[in-house]
Amino acid sequence: MKRLTKLVVLVAAVAIVAAACGSDDSGGDLGEVSVAVENAYLPFNFIDEASGDAIGFDYDIWAELCDVMGCTPVFVEAGWPAVIEETGQGLYDTAADGITITEDRKEVVDFSEPYMITVQKYMVRLNEDRIGTAAELEAGVKAGDYRIGTQVGTTNYETALARMGDDDSGIDAFDQFGVAVQELIAGDVDAVIIDDVAGQGYQGANAGDIRLLPDVLSSDPLGFIFPQGSELVATTNAAIVELRDNGKLEELITKWFIDFEG
Repeated sequence: MKRLTKLVVLVAAVAIVAAACGSDDSGGDLGEVSVAVENAYLPFNFIDEASGDAIGFDYDIWAELCDVMGCTPVFVEAGWPAVIEETGQGLYDTAADGITITEDRKEVVDFSEPYMITVQKYMVRLNEDRIGTAAELEAGVKAGDYRIGTQVGTTNYETALARMGDDDSGIDAFDQFGVAVQELIAGDVDAVIIDDVAGQGYQGANAGDIRLLPDVLSSDPLGFIFPQGSELVATTNAAIVELRDNGKLEELITKWFIDFEG
């Protein structure tokens, strides 16, 4: 059964890209384009346990973008959150990792137009009967009864901190979301705050262990990042529009954020 939140993400993603500005001239031969990915943010980019291959939405979308732009994507594994600063320094041509567009990050990198809108939610264990709402969880964290896990350097961490009144004593920040999810399953934290599309990916891979609470904590636009002043920004924006127009973007969103089960 498909979740309503997944359909909202799909509709919002197509709608916002439809509003993106770009030119009709997205052709040309750009050669190789280095694309930094974390390879640890399911379903955006991750290592498939069965095949050992690196796969995910970011791999597919950049294959399609480069098909339009006349380039070859060369994927480079990079750590979070250092990838933002490293991209700003020109170490990579672009980075794709479900990156939320924020004003602070715009001081370091340039963003493409948004290609998707996500919402942040809390994830809890499937059999968790103490916590039914965000308010119940947050009251427990403030009382010292529960702990929240998230990834360091993310807007999810910033949201958790804001909702705790800038008190980080009940928040555990991990290097990767996969680690935070495993800590949740193991019972070392009581919830994980995460973007819903990524949360649904982890939920699909751990269907018997975790679930998302219904409360929406925030709404965030996602974009690809580039060194400031990069000519790839306009070219990528035009390619995103073309993928929206020809249905490829909707197809990939459906594949990875609606039908994907881990």
